[in-house]
Amino acid sequence: MVIGKKEQRNPRQEQCAQVSMLCRQRLLGYAESFEELGKSFCEEVGIVGDDRQSILEKYMLQQSRQIMGDHLQTVARIMERVAGEELVYLPLEEKKRKSLTQAFGSEGIQARELCYVRKKSIPGGISMTLSTERSGCKASQAADMLTVLLGKRLQPSPGSPYLIEKEPHCFLFTEEPGYVALTGVSRALKEGEKISGDQYTMLESERGRLILLLSDGTGAGEDAGRGSGRVLDLMEKMLEAGFDTEASVNMLNSALYAQNEEGDHPTVDICSLDLYTGECEICKVGGVATFIKGRSGTEYIGGDSLPLGIFQKAQTERSIRTLKPGEMLVMMTDGVLDALEDDCEERMRNRIDMLEEQNPQEIAEKILSYAICSCGGRIRDDMTVFVLYLWENA
Repeated sequence: MVIGKKEQRNPRQEQCAQVSMLCRQRLLGYAESFEELGKSFCEEVGIVGDDRQSILEKYMLQQSRQIMGDHLQTVARIMERVAGEELVYLPLEEKKRKSLTQAFGSEGIQARELCYVRKKSIPGGISMTLSTERSGCKASQAADMLTVLLGKRLQPSPGSPYLIEKEPHCFLFTEEPGYVALTGVSRALKEGEKISGDQYTMLESERGRLILLLSDGTGAGEDAGRGSGRVLDLMEKMLEAGFDTEASVNMLNSALYAQNEEGDHPTVDICSLDLYTGECEICKVGGVATFIKGRSGTEYIGGDSLPLGIFQKAQTERSIRTLKPGEMLVMMTDGVLDALEDDCEERMRNRIDMLEEQNPQEIAEKILSYAICSCGGRIRDDMTVFVLYLWENA
């Protein structure tokens, strides 16, 4: 991709880089086209008909057009954002550049084009082009060297290559966040099943966010697992492509609604944690309550929305909390809470409040064991407990 730069007046002048003017114009042109197309889908049309069935069909078509228009406009906004993104960078001081280049060279790593980098919504850091003749040289090793040489704890950004290879590649090293999150998962299959209908995954964004995803497929077994797996796969792709949580959920809901398949209505729980600030966004569509154990006790959030694909617009429960070191978040599927029967949220809240363990895997296993014991050892539905424990990055 071609980049444009401000005119350089001295070797250390701050510079900006962005997509070339041609690419920018094309992106903005595409965005305008999608925006206009979206507006045309959203235009209201008078609904008339000779009978009730005809009116209902036209009304359903109008709703589908509205949703499609909203999605097209969302894509347009993402294109506009990409077209306007700027990367601000400043070459390293000559003395520091030489020191780092020599240090990397002594380890058989060639370092070029070293500069400080700043980008909106992404932690600043140091960018460099690295290559080596050595085999198995990891980017994390380069980050460790930079930490020692610069006295600042750095890590490879999630978008950087994992290995330093013979062919030169650009690496971005960002300052380590103030918090580290440890996770644990414990699962149990429904009696008689070989495959769980519950699926979970984690991903880390370049913006310093850790995202946890948990989905419960309709029913149990292979079909349920396939449905929940598809949900997480699509959610992951959309989040990585730049869609925010709400837009991703709405587009996924529309796709499932359009399929009109009865009995295929997975849930999805999303926890997006900022590892620099501790801010935690919780988004739930059909999932049971999520529990947060803080210093003043345990609370539970949500659990009242309907699963994906039932209505044309997703019913979303969204909450913002700030986690502090020593606090934890517990996500689970309905098989766990249903095992407690009456007053299940309050009973689970009390149980989590009593836990003194700090190992998230041990906590997940204890919660699952409690649920199974509460129903006499019978596992009537798939069960998954997903625990996140926050620590200060020492």
